Amino acid sequence: MEVHAATVREAATGSSNLADLLPLAVTKHAGLPAQLYKDQASGEWREVSYEQLGEIVREASLGLQDIGIQPGDKVAILANTRPEWTYSDFAILCAGATVVPVYQTNSPEECEYVINHSEARAVILEDDEQLAKVRAVRDQLPKLETIISMEPVDANDVITFDALRERGRGRPEEDFERRIAGVEGSTVATYIYTSGTTGPPKGCVIDHANWRSILNMVQEQETLVERERIYLFLPLAHAFARLIQLGGIDVGASIAYWEKDPAKIIPNLMEVKPSYFPSVPRIFEKIYAMAVGNAPDPAQMRQAIELGIKVRQMQERGEEVPENLQKAFDAADEQLYSSVRGLFGGNIKQAVTGAAPIAQEILEFFYGCGVLVLEGWGMTETSTAATCNQPDAFRFGSVGRPFNGVEVKIAEDGEILVRGDNIFRGYYKNEDATAETIVGGWLHTGDIGKIDDDGFLYITGRKKDIIITAGGKNITPANLENWLKQNQFISQAVVYGDRRPYLTVLITLDPEEIVPWAKKQGLPTDVMQLRETPEVRELVQKAVDVVNERVGPVEQLKYFTILEHDLSQETGELTPTLKVKRNIVYDKYAGELDAMYGKS
Repeated sequence: MEVHAATVREAATGSSNLADLLPLAVTKHAGLPAQLYKDQASGEWREVSYEQLGEIVREASLGLQDIGIQPGDKVAILANTRPEWTYSDFAILCAGATVVPVYQTNSPEECEYVINHSEARAVILEDDEQLAKVRAVRDQLPKLETIISMEPVDANDVITFDALRERGRGRPEEDFERRIAGVEGSTVATYIYTSGTTGPPKGCVIDHANWRSILNMVQEQETLVERERIYLFLPLAHAFARLIQLGGIDVGASIAYWEKDPAKIIPNLMEVKPSYFPSVPRIFEKIYAMAVGNAPDPAQMRQAIELGIKVRQMQERGEEVPENLQKAFDAADEQLYSSVRGLFGGNIKQAVTGAAPIAQEILEFFYGCGVLVLEGWGMTETSTAATCNQPDAFRFGSVGRPFNGVEVKIAEDGEILVRGDNIFRGYYKNEDATAETIVGGWLHTGDIGKIDDDGFLYITGRKKDIIITAGGKNITPANLENWLKQNQFISQAVVYGDRRPYLTVLITLDPEEIVPWAKKQGLPTDVMQLRETPEVRELVQKAVDVVNERVGPVEQLKYFTILEHDLSQETGELTPTLKVKRNIVYDKYAGELDAMYGKS
């Protein structure tokens, strides 16, 4: 089945590319706040207006010209999500240059690969920590000429961001306008290196027309609107956060940036009170586990969620809610729903999840509580997105319908194929990979899925992630893993069993949940010790049993192993968007996996 394209609406600012977007936004949205950030000295949230944003970007962009950056040159950004990332992004784009994002969690070797492979002439980095990474591989970066730091660093050969702006003040306004006028749709806007769960990252070449097309598609559905307040913690090096940033600025929203601390995400939400919250499933999973774990009566909570779903669906259909249902709904709102909404700040109109699968039960839970979390789907190669659920058209368990302007079809082997103006131009310096990925104008996504009669797309697995047991049964591990992660004490679950007689699973414990529980039980509070205790093994076994009850014998998990520590980006087991690098985990814990097949 195919879903065909339609005409899309023009840009909110009337921009034709990303270079003229910011200047046009400054004029159109004058007087509105563009950014919010936490002043660490005072603890207060500070605002940056659209006029201030425009001035900073203009000065920094002219500063880049002053240090010799030419149209088409590559400039890397190595930093956490923060206001200066946005300044740097637009400054590079307005100079007609190409932005090369680098994940702030990358190792020195990973930074070297991206900066060297992209041939970046300059890098704008965050602080001494990121500078140390570049220093460690500096002799392997022959094309790198200039290092710019957002924060003051102890180095004579580094230009501060303030100094860059100062250099820009000495150049005429005409230089800024001339560079912007020289940018066309075919001008390359960015190389985004896929974090990848296997192999070295590939540089996706995305031009200004690709970005503008997906922005138009998103705006046609009014996903983001003027005066929206967005809370952003996702890495701006990832296409998902970048799309939110660009789309927000285009429509006149304000972006509140996190404090670079995962433990402060929920407190930040409660302070900022955003109306729009983009996230990856892990954050929603943790909030869900927290709410479920604190429920005094799980059965009563499930009934409250079922009630919430029923009443909200009646309200959406315009049906009158019977008095007895309304009273029960109001009581549940006071006891449960309002407290869950409060975790998001109490002002959420819509949250969106992407980058990895999320369990349907979690989406239904939040919907029942009055927090609409909608799932979307896409990849860097689609300039972020291809499909998304909408407030007036959603199906939990699906990733929504394709945007107008995007065509989707299912190949004979079940692979999802996509075509549209948002499809990237190819992989930098990798023609073979490009030819394998774009065939006959269709992007071969590597995802397996189906489309229902109403055009909603469902992702059922990854071609590379499908487990084929020794008995020849094809199993997608994502559902089993998501169900396990709904348990408040489980952080990660990685199912294994390719060409094996049965399935096994590696489990990691969530320290934030298991340690307080262990204290109450009088158990050790060290995770390495806890994992061996009968009490913890019994907790995990119960979670496994619950999952096994949902599936047939072939898909049941026979054994589990609790690892000594949680999976992380720092140890190389997770991507920056918290997806598991399955092959790396399998290799790293091969001994533990093999041991589970010596038990039978």
